[in-house]
Amino acid sequence: MDLSIVIVNWNTIDMLRDCLQSCYRNLERLDAEVVVIDNASSDGSADMVESEFPDAVLIRNSENRGFAAANNQGFTRSRGRHILLLNSDTVVHGDVLKETVQYLDAHPDIGVLACRVLNQDGTMQPNTSQFPSLLNLIILSSGLWRFKSVPFFDRYRMLNWDRLDARDVDVVAGCYMAVRKSAMDEVGVLDEDFYFFGEETDWCVRFREKGWRVHCAPVGEITHLGGGSARKLNFKRDVMLTNATIKLHHKHHGIVSATIAWILLLLFNGSRFLFWKVYGLLTRKEAAQHRADHFRKVVAEMPRCI
Repeated sequence: MDLSIVIVNWNTIDMLRDCLQSCYRNLERLDAEVVVIDNASSDGSADMVESEFPDAVLIRNSENRGFAAANNQGFTRSRGRHILLLNSDTVVHGDVLKETVQYLDAHPDIGVLACRVLNQDGTMQPNTSQFPSLLNLIILSSGLWRFKSVPFFDRYRMLNWDRLDARDVDVVAGCYMAVRKSAMDEVGVLDEDFYFFGEETDWCVRFREKGWRVHCAPVGEITHLGGGSARKLNFKRDVMLTNATIKLHHKHHGIVSATIAWILLLLFNGSRFLFWKVYGLLTRKEAAQHRADHFRKVVAEMPRCI
């Protein structure tokens, strides 16, 4: 089989339906399968898949096992030479699935491949990055990344690159992440210690450590609507992202690096809380007060992230 498309879902029934419809529209010339892992959704997602997409392999979880663990479940049921991690809040376009398979077949040293990702308005969405090193965290938390005219400050998010040419990269986002099955067998599956966020970054590091290329190529496009499952997490999303970043540093660079990362992220979230708190008091704007409360909750959870 050419391709196994693995989709993890949690309460995104309408987005999931659109995603699956776009996949099946573009599978005509591929020997492929779709595997959906539902993480105990309460919106009827699993029943929808079972009734409207009977050809899909459906795994129903009785609890939300997180992104990494659920994907690993899907891998055990996948038969493809290549496996595509695809977010439920995406829509695939044209021949991107076929072109992805052909590109991987033509470049046997690539272990992980990304395509070009678009926002809903058609603008380019950054889906590759460098590893969130301490230097990159400083650039991000200080706001220096906004100075895109300075190439050094654009090093992490790579916003000045339109993804219309092929390049090796450090990290590929999990919204569209095609993985060679033989490479996965060598590297191993996703690390389930990363519940939500960080798992694809860790995986890309491990692929590169084994000598596999992590790559982005203009093999086609998808639209990533964003905020599907993650939007429902409110402030916990930032807590999980913070925790994942610290875990990455601990796993790959040790406790000292993890501690410095924790301090940088505490300063970042704390400064955001102070800014929005003062701004809210001065302007009486409800939105500013909500933002202050958001960052207050994130800061309150920071001791658990170290």
